[in-house]
Amino acid sequence: MGLGGGTARLLFLLTFFTSGIHLILSDTDPGDAAALQSLKRQWQNTPPSWGQSHDPCGAPWEGVTCSNSRITALGLSTMSLKGKLSGDIGGLTELRSLDLSFNTNLTGSLTPRLGDLLKLNILILAGCGFSGSIPDELGNLAELSFLALNSNNFSGGIPPSLGKLSKLYWLDFADNQLTGPIPISKNTTPGLDLLLNAKHLLFDGNQLEGNIPSTLGLVQTLEVLRLDRNALSGKVPINLNNLSSLNELNLAHNKLIGPLPNLTKLDALNYVDLSNNSFFSSEAPDWFSTLPSLTTLVIEHGSLQGTLPSKVFSFPQIQQVLLRNNALNGSFNMGDSISTQLQLVDLQNNQISSVTLTADYTNTLILVGNPVCTALSDTNYCQLQQQSTKPYSTSLANCGKDLPSGNCPMSEIQSIGFDLTNQTYKPPKEFGPYYFIASPYPFPDSSRGNSLSTGVVVGIGTGCGLLVMSLVGVAIYAIRQKKRAEKAIGLSKPFASWAPSGKDSGGVPQLKGARWFSYEELKRCTYNFTESNEIGSGGYGKVY
Repeated sequence: MGLGGGTARLLFLLTFFTSGIHLILSDTDPGDAAALQSLKRQWQNTPPSWGQSHDPCGAPWEGVTCSNSRITALGLSTMSLKGKLSGDIGGLTELRSLDLSFNTNLTGSLTPRLGDLLKLNILILAGCGFSGSIPDELGNLAELSFLALNSNNFSGGIPPSLGKLSKLYWLDFADNQLTGPIPISKNTTPGLDLLLNAKHLLFDGNQLEGNIPSTLGLVQTLEVLRLDRNALSGKVPINLNNLSSLNELNLAHNKLIGPLPNLTKLDALNYVDLSNNSFFSSEAPDWFSTLPSLTTLVIEHGSLQGTLPSKVFSFPQIQQVLLRNNALNGSFNMGDSISTQLQLVDLQNNQISSVTLTADYTNTLILVGNPVCTALSDTNYCQLQQQSTKPYSTSLANCGKDLPSGNCPMSEIQSIGFDLTNQTYKPPKEFGPYYFIASPYPFPDSSRGNSLSTGVVVGIGTGCGLLVMSLVGVAIYAIRQKKRAEKAIGLSKPFASWAPSGKDSGGVPQLKGARWFSYEELKRCTYNFTESNEIGSGGYGKVY
């Protein structure tokens, strides 16, 4: 039997109202919510708040940033996440920032669908367990300015398509297993020499081969160039001397040959390391005395010979001079104008025959392995000196004692970590470049410290459930009452129906014949002969 118009309208309103509850309570775009829910199902150890609601934006999930109901950032660094990064990430099309760094149990290959995130500005996957090749599709991310894939297990070559990322200023592929040459542009093929806004190129700790491209000298914005611990060969390009903004140059542990590079024009250089190469033997180059910003000079296992100019020790910011395992000889004199910043001079295993010291320098000097120590073995500078530094670490022992919640504010920890990871924080110039390595940060008790407590979430869910059940109950009651009323009206009419269709009765109503009821039907219809259904009595008994 079909429902009447009033009943249908009531059910429609009920359906609309109950669906409206979901719309009111959900602030997240359905497509974004579905994509993030899919990622959640593939990851283990997600933040506790992710299990307390189905609305990442409305009842905010830890590490999720939203704007106008769209998910615009995921900041999940050091969360101990475990699993894969599937193609579902490509569904978050409004994403501007994605930081999954230092989750070592995020493994597998990178999905090409990362190339669908056309609004992405920051991509940080450092310190994870990803492997395989770096997708060419990353070259589609025209808005990308920060790309860090360091400390993973990526292999294969550096995609030339990355040369299309004209806004990129930070590119870090350090500590992977990348091979092949550094790609440069040729005809219609892009290359890294087209990254004319790049400030940091970090490729250290891979297996890159071939020459250092001379066209890198065209990237005038470069501040840090790290190519150390690779298998690069050939001569250092002359035009690297044109990188006047360069702060750090590290070419150590390669197969470079030829003369030591000319760095005389690099007035901003504060860190240089040319160790463990096969440069031609030479005396200390002129730039040992002309780089006023130098803080660290490292050429170990090199081919330096002759005497060391004392000027290098007078630079106002110089802190370390590490020149062990060379062929420096003759007399060693630090001069009379020693920088107060100087902490360590390591000249082990050279051929220095005499030394002139000054009372102005009282920090570490190591001359072990030089002829001068033959007769002066009992002096401090002719003995190996332990350089011990206690690593800094944070403790949770006293965390949150002054906070009302009793917990460390997780959002603040994430914010600080993100600012350090993506280099938002800029230290004073004299500190130079820095590197941030995070340690996993434990979540507080999942029953506290979240945006909505478990009690609140349960209360909201219970209230909504009772409301829906009440509405359903009202609808069912209304429908049953309507049916009972229709049945009562039908029984009260002596003329039950008109003549059947196709039979002409002259418009006279036809009487129904008498109906026989069984005892069980009577019992059921009177609710077991309940007194409240009695309407009177007669000679044959009660009337219901």
